[in-house]
Amino acid sequence: MAKQPMLKFVDVARDMPEKRAADARREDFHEIYAEFAAQKAAEQASRCSQCGVPYCQSHCPLHNNIPDWLQMTATGRLKEAYELSQATNTFPEICGRICPQDRLCEGNCVIEQSGHGTVTIGAIEKYITDTAWDKGWVEPITPHTSRDERVAIIGAGPGGLAAADVLVREGVKVTIYDRHDRAGGLMTYGIPGFKLEKDVVMRRVKLLEDAGVEFVLNCNVGDDISFQDIRAQNNAVLLATGVYKGRDLSGPGAGAKGIVRALDFLTCSNKLSFGDDVPEFDSGELNAEGKRVVVIGGGDTAMDCVRTAIRQGAKSVKCLYRRDRANMPGSQRETQNAEEEGVEFVWLSAPKGFSGDPVKGVIVQKMRLGAPDASGRRSPEVIEGSDYTEDADLVIKALGFEPEDLPALWGENALPVTRWGTVKAAFGTHQTDLDGVWAVGDIVRGASLVVWAIRDGREAGENIIASLNAARALAAE
Repeated sequence: MAKQPMLKFVDVARDMPEKRAADARREDFHEIYAEFAAQKAAEQASRCSQCGVPYCQSHCPLHNNIPDWLQMTATGRLKEAYELSQATNTFPEICGRICPQDRLCEGNCVIEQSGHGTVTIGAIEKYITDTAWDKGWVEPITPHTSRDERVAIIGAGPGGLAAADVLVREGVKVTIYDRHDRAGGLMTYGIPGFKLEKDVVMRRVKLLEDAGVEFVLNCNVGDDISFQDIRAQNNAVLLATGVYKGRDLSGPGAGAKGIVRALDFLTCSNKLSFGDDVPEFDSGELNAEGKRVVVIGGGDTAMDCVRTAIRQGAKSVKCLYRRDRANMPGSQRETQNAEEEGVEFVWLSAPKGFSGDPVKGVIVQKMRLGAPDASGRRSPEVIEGSDYTEDADLVIKALGFEPEDLPALWGENALPVTRWGTVKAAFGTHQTDLDGVWAVGDIVRGASLVVWAIRDGREAGENIIASLNAARALAAE
């Protein structure tokens, strides 16, 4: 009888790829996890229980066929595993690196719930596709036909790139407009290299360029080209702008020099990794070296900021968050990595004001958790008389992002938006009430995950193709 290749979770312990020592990784922006070796990837994949109802798959926004490609990895069918993974995910090696697996697939793994430790799904997903790149299995995109229709995409982040991938494979002519000098959106300029090295993003961009996707960079829609002209020149338009407007702080001294936006800080650091000249870094404005840094916020962007500040040589790095550890929105894995690298978390703390200009301190008010709010999370309440000052030379605001006022920026009042400023688009199709206009990702959802933007982009691309086909059929009647 053939030996059972799976269900080895009882005998084989969960194991992650080797993580570089904290002292070493503080010195550079390289990724902190090593690659699985083939034998280790197969061993860890073999722990999958192949359950009848795969909660890992149902809790993945892309509904990746995780149990099957784990089985293929365990049995040495790695090229098939890659092909299956690629069938549902435009960027599996990126998701393997930056998805919060502890909240999605791995967090819902059946053997995790039974106490055996989850299958290391993200690390195996990364290994499969990195191997595919190394082995030459990632083939050029070759459209099977050529079409006359043109589609414009505004925003070169994960949603826009995923949609472009779908469209260009169908022979549609695709142009992507983006405000930055490189494509990739937050994958390029928002996420640090120690989580996602930039060549991983750039090779995907090149794959689309080689397939004929045209990138118009350093282009601000509304200034360099009008939204109306883009609509007039194309059969369809997809909005994938993301949300870039950082939430602000209030209180005395909030406008002091030395209080900066998270995205400015992260973009500056990522530009340096490309070898760009960054005057704001050279001047010290967005440079943490030798400074007492305080980051305000508890999400993944805050984790990126504290860990970047450590690598820039900050004297100290503290993270203020108004709730406790159990109620923070960021990845627990990233919090642990930050603590290992020397970040101090100050829980149940919120800024009340700031002293000095340039800033010299954060006036902190201590909090306690009260009754749950409408979302079910316990609301933070101020403890009166508990204020104190936290010394700071650089304060980074990582409070989340809001949408820009696109109707005003683009002079298009007919663009439907919600009361939060996000674009209204139909669930599933992603079509807006503005004729020929679709919208995906954070500009619809609000600040969310890369994997959700990929799902939206793929769905919208397929719906745009269906709409173009319907228009063709109507014209032929």
